[in-house]
Amino acid sequence: MASSTTIHNPELAAAAAALPVTRIEAAHGTGSLGLGELWEYRELIYFFTWRDIKVRYKQTLLGAAWALIQPLFTMVVFSLFFGRLAKMPSDGIPYPLFSLAGLLPWALFAHGLTSSSMSLVENAALIKKVYFPRLAIPIASILSGLVDFSVSFLLLAGMMIYYRVTPGAGILLLPLFVLLAIVSSLGVGLWISALNVKYRDFRYVLPFLTQLWMFSTPIVYPSSLLPEPWRTVYGLNPMSGVVTGFRWVLLGTNTRPGWMLLASAVAAVFILITGLRYFSREERSFADRI
Repeated sequence: MASSTTIHNPELAAAAAALPVTRIEAAHGTGSLGLGELWEYRELIYFFTWRDIKVRYKQTLLGAAWALIQPLFTMVVFSLFFGRLAKMPSDGIPYPLFSLAGLLPWALFAHGLTSSSMSLVENAALIKKVYFPRLAIPIASILSGLVDFSVSFLLLAGMMIYYRVTPGAGILLLPLFVLLAIVSSLGVGLWISALNVKYRDFRYVLPFLTQLWMFSTPIVYPSSLLPEPWRTVYGLNPMSGVVTGFRWVLLGTNTRPGWMLLASAVAAVFILITGLRYFSREERSFADRI
C-alpha cells in the first residue's frame, strides 16, 4: 500500500526523481582501479589514519616515546655487533649515525608493510557491513607510520648535531626518498593484504619476509661494498635506493644512488601498479572471503 501511494503521489515522485542515485557494483576485470572514487573518500582515509594512530598509542605508558626507543636501542645493538665487533665499513660516517640513518626509512617501510598486509583482516567486521573503497584501509595504515617516522627523525637530527654532520642542498630531495619508501610499502602491502584474505598463511610468511628483506637492504652495511653493475641490479630491491639515497642527502656519503636509484624507482612503481590491479581484481570477493 505504501509503495502504491508513493507511485501515485506526484510530489513524492518528483522528490524521489530529484534524489541522486548511487549504484554500487563489483569491479569487472582490472580496467578500473577506482582511484577517482578513492579521492571522493579522502576524508575517510584521514579518519582511518587518525584512528590507527590513536589505537596504537592508546593505554600505553610511554606513548609516542616508543618511536624513539625502538630505533635507539636497535642502533645501539647494531653499533655494538656490526660496528665494533664485525668492523663493518660505514662510508666514513660514525657507525651509530650510519646505522640510524638506514633504520629510519626501513622502519617506515616495515611498519607500512606489516600494518597494510594485515589491515583487511583486522577490519573484517567493517568490510562486511559498510561499503567504501577498500583501498582506503591499507593506505591509511601506511600513512599512520609517518607520525612515528617524524618523531624518530628528531633522534636522527640530534645525532647529526652531536657528530657535527651538516646536510647539503641535497636534503631538498629527502621527501622524494620518503615517498619512494611509501610507494614501495604500499605496492607490496597491496599484494600481501589481498593474498592474506585468500590464504591466511601469509600472516606467518610476513615476519620471515620482513626479516629477510631487512638484511637484503644496506642498513648494517653500505651499498658501496657492491661494484657496478651489481649495485644497479641490487637496486631492484626498492629499499636499497631509498636507504642509500637517504644517507646520501643527509650525511653526504660518497655513495651516490645513481642508476641504483633509477632501478629502485622502476621496481617500486612496477610493484605498485601490479599490486593495485591485483587488489582491484580481488576486491569484489573480500566481503565473502574475509
